Amino acid sequence: MHIIHFTPVFGASALQFAIKMATPEGKATMTALLILSLFSWTIIITKARQLAIARKWARKFFAAYNATRDPMDIKRANQEFEGAPAYQLYIRAADEVDYHLKNNPVRVEARVVAQADPALGHGNTDHISRSKTTKISVASFEAVKVVMEEASSAEAMALEKGMIVLSTAVAGGPFIGLLGTVWGVMETFAGIASAGSASLTAMAPGVAGALICTVIGLLVAIPAMFSYNFMVTTIRAITQELDGFASRYANQIEHKYVDNRTLSEELRESNDVLARRIVSAINREGAAEPGGFAGVR
Repeated sequence: MHIIHFTPVFGASALQFAIKMATPEGKATMTALLILSLFSWTIIITKARQLAIARKWARKFFAAYNATRDPMDIKRANQEFEGAPAYQLYIRAADEVDYHLKNNPVRVEARVVAQADPALGHGNTDHISRSKTTKISVASFEAVKVVMEEASSAEAMALEKGMIVLSTAVAGGPFIGLLGTVWGVMETFAGIASAGSASLTAMAPGVAGALICTVIGLLVAIPAMFSYNFMVTTIRAITQELDGFASRYANQIEHKYVDNRTLSEELRESNDVLARRIVSAINREGAAEPGGFAGVR
């Protein structure tokens, strides 16, 4: 009875023998797979670090933002959360709002609404937006929303950058390895046919050299597949979180900094301002004339 000795699958001698027996085409295939693996692992390491930093700083940014009452407080306090995608969106929109507040302001009167029902106990909860006298127009707010959309798209693209390499490794790695294997087996059978010998000893080296291509292709694709699935899920979660924050932030800016008065309110306030100017001009003229009507109000 003959005892067959098996070499361990991951043994160094088995890999060395298979690589040594590979055809030039198989070695070219393995070289391509190793280059793809190098790019794949580079993306895995850098992307994992990027996503970890993004999640860490996003938690800090959202905690700071939730603690504020005014959507511009973080910018005015010069707080920075550079690793958070939501902060990049926030700061670009805040800069745009600040630009329009300085260059295209809309002057409104401060409004104070008395508490209608003291039994409710909450008083005037909208005092921040009602106390502001400098706001931006609806047209300026549209420009702010465009900046927010651009920032959101830029952050999403930055998060997805390099993922094409992983998807290529997942989809193409096994097929490249299979190509090398089929080619190597074809070369082996062609050599056997030329030599006129079909013994196992003659076939084994060529088949081993061909199969190593498939092994390397799978070793490239398997870690890329798991990393790709995990990272795509994480990126999708961050992107959805970013979209939700953009909607919330736009709503708060509109509520506190956009002039949303109705036409009747604008006309009434304009008439009040015009009336005060007329009365002020009459008072000045009366005060300038001796015995005039300086006491008119």
